[in-house]
Amino acid sequence: MATSHDFIELELELTPDQVETCIGHLSREGIEYFQEKDNRLLAYLPEAEWSERRKEEIVNLLSSVFGKNPLRNVRFMADRNWNAEWEAHLQPIEISDRIAIVQKNKEFNAKPGQIVIEINPKMSFGTGYHATTRLMLRIMESMDLRNLSILDIGTGTGVLAIAARKLGNIHPILGVDNNDWAAENARENVIENNADRIRIEMLDAEDDLPEILATGYDLILANINKNVIDRVLPAIRNRAPDSRVLISGIMIYDESWLKKLLKTLKYRSLQTLYEDEWLSTLVEPVA
Repeated sequence: MATSHDFIELELELTPDQVETCIGHLSREGIEYFQEKDNRLLAYLPEAEWSERRKEEIVNLLSSVFGKNPLRNVRFMADRNWNAEWEAHLQPIEISDRIAIVQKNKEFNAKPGQIVIEINPKMSFGTGYHATTRLMLRIMESMDLRNLSILDIGTGTGVLAIAARKLGNIHPILGVDNNDWAAENARENVIENNADRIRIEMLDAEDDLPEILATGYDLILANINKNVIDRVLPAIRNRAPDSRVLISGIMIYDESWLKKLLKTLKYRSLQTLYEDEWLSTLVEPVA
């Protein structure tokens, strides 16, 4: 019997310069988990979300982007079969001279003063291997986070919340995710990093937004995809009118769309960084 932790693995044959483009388009379709191997991209989505219609939609999308269908295999992956392989694949990654993300129990020689975040990912988004996470962290390390009340929407592994604490934040932090496995994983990583006063809740960024925003926040971290940003940012502007928002999960091709949305909602961008085909931007409300 399938469980909520069973996944479908899509094996895609791509050239190295096609990988980020493919990840971007699949992310737009709500697929968040990826692994790169040689000339292949492995993409994962919950088994409950898979159907022949979904397969046809993905094939049509990628065929239109690349001129041919790169999908080579579709496999059912029970959690007990693929999680160990996923964990073994990860290697330490330096976000910057100041921050590194290391899988639990892997050796890493940190630079003097470098913050090391240890994670034990269970296919949760936010391993540091994706440009969207790296961009968020690089903007965060340039900010004074000490006295900010912080909310992390779509917390994944909890890495952004943990980083905020290690970068000097002194207030309680809330991380939310609508995936029970991600929430469980984030809690484990919070404990592993001795990051106190970080609360992880299984809540939906859209359906539960009034409850989530009831406390009020100075900074909202939103490393989510374009479609979710489109739906939740207007609500954030309405219910948290004074909050700054750090956004990622947006492709450079969608920058004009994002600028239009920000203008409509009366936000202004304070800082924007780019990597590969992705961008991250810190915005604040305009009075």
